[in-house]
Amino acid sequence: MLRSFYFKLGFNNLDRTAFFFLLPSLLFLIIFFLYPFFYGLVLSFTPEPGKPIYQNFYMFLADDWQRSTIWKTIRLAIPITFLVVFVSVPLAYTMRRGIRFERVVTTFLILPVSLGTVLLSEGVLGFLGSNGWLNQFLMKIGLLKESLRLTYNYTGVLIGLFMKNFPFCFLMLLGYVSGINPEIENSARILGARPMQVFWRVMLPLMAPGITIAFCLVFVLDFAVFPTAILLGQPAGATRTIAIAAYQMAFEHYDMPKASAIAMMMAIIQIIGLAFIFAFRRRLYRGTSLGITKG
Repeated sequence: MLRSFYFKLGFNNLDRTAFFFLLPSLLFLIIFFLYPFFYGLVLSFTPEPGKPIYQNFYMFLADDWQRSTIWKTIRLAIPITFLVVFVSVPLAYTMRRGIRFERVVTTFLILPVSLGTVLLSEGVLGFLGSNGWLNQFLMKIGLLKESLRLTYNYTGVLIGLFMKNFPFCFLMLLGYVSGINPEIENSARILGARPMQVFWRVMLPLMAPGITIAFCLVFVLDFAVFPTAILLGQPAGATRTIAIAAYQMAFEHYDMPKASAIAMMMAIIQIIGLAFIFAFRRRLYRGTSLGITKG
């Protein structure tokens, strides 16, 4: 009976064991993502009695203070996403076949992942704060007369987001580029391509799918910034992101329908951003990466 069911769905060659182990993940996705998402979607279209169905969205978009959180979030998310990917790509490309002291370098690069957002933010404050080690050192050697203001502002949030998301992006790209067949590079070199030509005209297009996925995931993480914007930024000013607006509406004003509408607006903007990224990726390269192992 199951074979007939698989065949009708087009899964006649489906590995049943893999499907069995996939079920817990599907149940988790349904219970902890799909149900809350659709519940929030319905709640966002639940207006006050006598008001139009779009009231919660209108209240958010019509309020300059609330609407400004969209631009503030975009202003944080896009630059730091580009910076993280821009730094990760050449580093992952350089380390794709291994380098000296690779394990030591990789350990230092991924160390921030193990610290958590709060501890990482405390470290940034201790090192880059107005009374942090960096400012104290620069003032003692006479390079500064006043402390640099690197925290509790836009810059502080950018630094925190970079330290938090760079290791994640780097590891993802390192795994992807390491899986590209090295014979492709060797063939290009044999045909006379210079190192930069190999990178720009051969490897970068092959890395495009991995770069796209990494860019999308980092963008989503940056766009949803919440604790970093509070701990290292100005949650009532320049770094009042859309996530903070949704939190305040839900847990300070106790208005869940409006909070859900803000969350849905956040999701809509993210989806638009992801669609734009994938559209750009298709213009850059339409093929697939070849090879799955290191040389």
